[in-house]
Amino acid sequence: MRIYHMTEQSYAPAWDKHQGSLRVNLPNALCEPEVASALFHRYYDDWMLADRLGLDIFINEHHATATCMCSAGVIPLAILARQTTRAKLLVLGYPIGNRPDPLRAAEELATIDVLSRGRLQMGFVKGVPYELPVANLNPVVLMERFWEAHDLILKALSTHDAPFNWEGEFFHYRHVNVWPRPWQDPHPPVWVTTASPSNAREIARRQHVMATMGTGYATKVVNMAYRESWEQMGWGTAPIDRFAYLGLVAIAPTEAKARARAETIASYPRTSGVVHPPFANPPGFFSVEANVELMRAGGRPKPRTFTRDGRAVSTSKGSVQDLIDAGIMFCGTPAQVVDQIIEFSEAVGGFGHLLAMAQAGNLSREDTAENLTLLATEVMPKLRAYVAEKGMVIAAAAE
Repeated sequence: MRIYHMTEQSYAPAWDKHQGSLRVNLPNALCEPEVASALFHRYYDDWMLADRLGLDIFINEHHATATCMCSAGVIPLAILARQTTRAKLLVLGYPIGNRPDPLRAAEELATIDVLSRGRLQMGFVKGVPYELPVANLNPVVLMERFWEAHDLILKALSTHDAPFNWEGEFFHYRHVNVWPRPWQDPHPPVWVTTASPSNAREIARRQHVMATMGTGYATKVVNMAYRESWEQMGWGTAPIDRFAYLGLVAIAPTEAKARARAETIASYPRTSGVVHPPFANPPGFFSVEANVELMRAGGRPKPRTFTRDGRAVSTSKGSVQDLIDAGIMFCGTPAQVVDQIIEFSEAVGGFGHLLAMAQAGNLSREDTAENLTLLATEVMPKLRAYVAEKGMVIAAAAE
């Protein structure tokens, strides 16, 4: 099992200063550049520590929000491609359907792959509904635009004999000829996020890594859809490295200290959905079925999942114990966290990549360093031994 350190690079000092929304219309007058600079430097220090500890690195981007200051994932990718030595560099992700120029995205990704000597993992995402006002796009055609951008990027990265032209529904290029070509052949591994069984089937047909993000025990249904589609294609059993899961992680030498750390990390799901209602559900972003559920819930998204025994848990209002019970957070001593991850993995069908949000909100540099160190030295070896003992199929692409 590979473990990735993830932080949203938040600007937590503004979290208690909003007027009902932490996204889109939050004025950047609340951002002090000196404070932002200090925060960026400490987040990079955390990633450098993760690299030294043997962990991998997970980067994402969001826009116009204090919950994630990184609005251009290529910037930390470029820095870490040069400054780290061994970590896989996962960008999860690039919201390629929102971007106006997927050819430029292909050029950026190829350069990062060469600079890192083949350590890039490309994560393509639909993004969240709050991004659309910033991207100035029609949500009705977002997924069609996403898959066209996806196909163009992969063809651009894997074509080496001569330039080609692209005439699609959304993008038009007379000459596509990416320099430099990527280090990995035919291109870096592709990851796609989803919480939808129908999208999981499409991701499986393309043999990409599928990542579910804090979906708790509802992850089982999504993973089953992926496996069924994989088997229907005649490929046998889907390798465990095709599955990734993001969970909050709070580890400490004592359970009491871990719980205190978890309260700070839990501030992220408690704030990430604080958004002005008109931005929460742009027409056409969600499916008809999803909108029916939203209407039943009062007309706006109510993030929730379920415990193993079926109890509903709100990701934004649940206690630390609720989040643990739902498989959203792994918290406790190293031994407790190992047991929690194994129990959850077995319940949802297994996964080969743990995306660990080990820093969130105001969690200090010192707390984050201890969290990461225990994750790398006490938890990761036991999880890898467990996977080896169970004889799970690990595809070469994961190593």
